[in-house]
Amino acid sequence: MTDPRFPELTQRQISILKESGTIESFEEDTRVFSLGDLQYDFFVVLDGEISIEDPTNDNSVIVAHQKNEFSGDSGMLSNRSAQFHAIAKSGTTLLRLTPLQLRRAITQHSDISDLLLNAFLLRQQTVLSEFTGGIKLVGSGNSREAYAIRDFMEKNHIWYNFLDVDTSDEAKGLLLNFNLSESDLPILITSDSKVCKNPSLDSVARNSGVLMDFEDKVFDLLVIGAGPSGLAASVYAASEGLEVVTIDSNAPGGQAGKSSKIENYLGFPTGISGTDLANKAYVQAQKFGCNISIPHRAKSIEHTGEHFVLSATNGKVIKSKALMAATGASYSRLPLKNIEKYEGSGVYYSATGMNASSCKDEIVGVVGGGNSAGQAALFLADHAKEVHVILRGGNLGAKMSDYLVQRIEAAPNIFVHLFTQVVELIGKHHLESVLLETKDGEKTEKSITNLFTFIGAKPGTDWLKGLVVTDEKGFICTGPGIKDEELSTCTIFRNRKPQSLETSMPGFFAVGDVRKGSVKRVASAVGEGSMAISQVHEFLGELNALQTEEV
Repeated sequence: MTDPRFPELTQRQISILKESGTIESFEEDTRVFSLGDLQYDFFVVLDGEISIEDPTNDNSVIVAHQKNEFSGDSGMLSNRSAQFHAIAKSGTTLLRLTPLQLRRAITQHSDISDLLLNAFLLRQQTVLSEFTGGIKLVGSGNSREAYAIRDFMEKNHIWYNFLDVDTSDEAKGLLLNFNLSESDLPILITSDSKVCKNPSLDSVARNSGVLMDFEDKVFDLLVIGAGPSGLAASVYAASEGLEVVTIDSNAPGGQAGKSSKIENYLGFPTGISGTDLANKAYVQAQKFGCNISIPHRAKSIEHTGEHFVLSATNGKVIKSKALMAATGASYSRLPLKNIEKYEGSGVYYSATGMNASSCKDEIVGVVGGGNSAGQAALFLADHAKEVHVILRGGNLGAKMSDYLVQRIEAAPNIFVHLFTQVVELIGKHHLESVLLETKDGEKTEKSITNLFTFIGAKPGTDWLKGLVVTDEKGFICTGPGIKDEELSTCTIFRNRKPQSLETSMPGFFAVGDVRKGSVKRVASAVGEGSMAISQVHEFLGELNALQTEEV
């Protein structure tokens, strides 16, 4: 049976690709791309063989692509660097396509798109789960700074190897080899042995290719936020021919990306993890030509009278005719005086595979009563000795789907504490226990070493600075219900009511959890993001007509 990671292209498909690419022959072994290369080319083997080799492991052969097979992975759709060397063996003839030519072929030919993207995603999954390598991160397993970088790389599907100086002799050896001390930690070592001390997330993103550069021009649409609503908007806008840029401050997926398993999303009867759903949508948007760049955090927005100008905290400026806020909502901190000390060292805001290993046979706590809290509790229960769900209210099913409530109640190692809250965190360097208090004032210390909090969603609207109308909690108001006196005084759109997902400023849309009145579910967020694109088209049509009249 053919391995779906390494399928063969048909002669018809190869003929189509030949119309875009160039044919090259190699008389001797030739490296056609190298580990760390950005914007490396895609190759189809017409005759001979391409050997994919790992230079970090004595040039061991990962796979040899034979006739009618192809090189590449999903990183080719963005700026991500090559993860291995590729050697065209002597006597080999290859069809070469640049990344731009590849994206055009994927967009124009559905059967080629399906075959390549399925193989690309499976290859990425294999590398992340079965191979040790990639970018090296050296740090302490109890370091908040190291955790933030690991969390970023996990959520962005960046291949890396974490070396814990507390337990790894290799990590200690690397410090000696590079003449570094523990005060320099965490350190990032790239594929070309470049060392970054205490790297920022921007530096991590730049070195892995997640942070993209794109043309300095006015795009049709800028989507701020790559959660379910933002990714849906990106897919639909790009697939319908709009020039789109999507940015996010951390990783694709938003709050949904933190869900270990979503089981009530249409079309996935056995469920799908939030990070898998987000990664597939991320690749899907890029397939249609959307530019997605991470991390960009919106700093300020202004309107020139012709287009929007966004300034990001990393200095990037992006211009677009229409703008869509899909910045969602983030979980609030517990109101405890020393919580910052334990963030990334016992206190977390998502439950991922990286957390699961540290929770093995431990006692963990989950604070919150929504679906994300329920999904996290069930996921962690497969690894932890005990999971304690801590809820201030008295009804677990008030905000949580019934299927999650039933599973939590049936799980032998999940314990629910109603009318209870965390009042103190205890531990010298890492969280060692928490103090719980009931509504009657009874206090109990629990040996909880990992605490996951999913409470108090706060909208991501600090960057708006009053540009559009929000409610008292900061959620963005949309639709014709906005009062006339609150509408932006726009000279070319005078006396015009906003569309249902449009804010008080013409051309500025809001979708998903950041919008006032939205339903806090993945399916509704996806629906809003996709539905908003028809309204963006309508706005762009009006804008074009008005600008034509002025000329």
